[in-house]
Amino acid sequence: MIRTIAAALAALSLAACASQPVEESAPAPAAAPATTAVTLAPFVASDLRSADNKSRDAYRHPAAALAFWGVAPGMTIVEIEPGSGAWWTEILAPYAASTGGRYIAGYVDMQSPNLSDAGRAARAGIEAKLASDPRYGQTQVVDFGLTSGLAVPDASADFILVARAFHNWARRDGATDRFMAEFARALKPGGVLAVEQHRAPDGADVATVAPTGYVPESYVIEAAQRAGLVLAGRSEINANPADDRDHPFGVWTLQPVARTSPQGQPADPTFDRAPYDAIGESDRMTLRFVKPA
Repeated sequence: MIRTIAAALAALSLAACASQPVEESAPAPAAAPATTAVTLAPFVASDLRSADNKSRDAYRHPAAALAFWGVAPGMTIVEIEPGSGAWWTEILAPYAASTGGRYIAGYVDMQSPNLSDAGRAARAGIEAKLASDPRYGQTQVVDFGLTSGLAVPDASADFILVARAFHNWARRDGATDRFMAEFARALKPGGVLAVEQHRAPDGADVATVAPTGYVPESYVIEAAQRAGLVLAGRSEINANPADDRDHPFGVWTLQPVARTSPQGQPADPTFDRAPYDAIGESDRMTLRFVKPA
């Protein structure tokens, strides 16, 4: 019965992936292992995942995205800045534990001279979550930031995931290049850097759009190439043509944040959320980079 359910979920995931156009650039991405979607299905459906996180699958397509990126059993997986929602963490950590791999979170720079109490609390929160259920396995949380870099050994990671972080780094002088160089250093030859990011139109001024939560694909691609990584694939899995990016409080006007007033101010009960809720979540790029062998 379990195998039947898993197979059905896998078929749905593969159908969803197949229905979305994928644009590839040379060199073409290595094909994802045939067992990847089947292996992922139980983790996407797992009761370890919160109901709120599962409700977002229609916009973030976890099984299809991970299959496109090429996540596979036995990998050392590093997730960058997983955040309090731990959206990818709830899938990747138990997946790694169950397939002979390892999950590492790069979260909060404990070496930073500017470390805040909020940063310490956030780090403690993700550590507590990963210790809360044995299905997460033997995980590790390491320093990540401008002071420490990514605190893992050279050529130790098979797969690094960065989800919705580049708009923050673009507002910190030199951060994107610093972190891309760290990812290139940490990846094994042939290792994958997976990117999910709110997408601005190509040609948009990064300094103007980054504060609204978006950056152009070209910004991410050029930074990866400067670090020596190769663009191996682009997918429209997470595209949303309804997102016109014209929102009063940036991308945070949309779900899941659904802001109704400027950050730090009380919610505005008179704000009309209907047109923004109709959009859903943001238009996102889904990119796959590879470290040359």
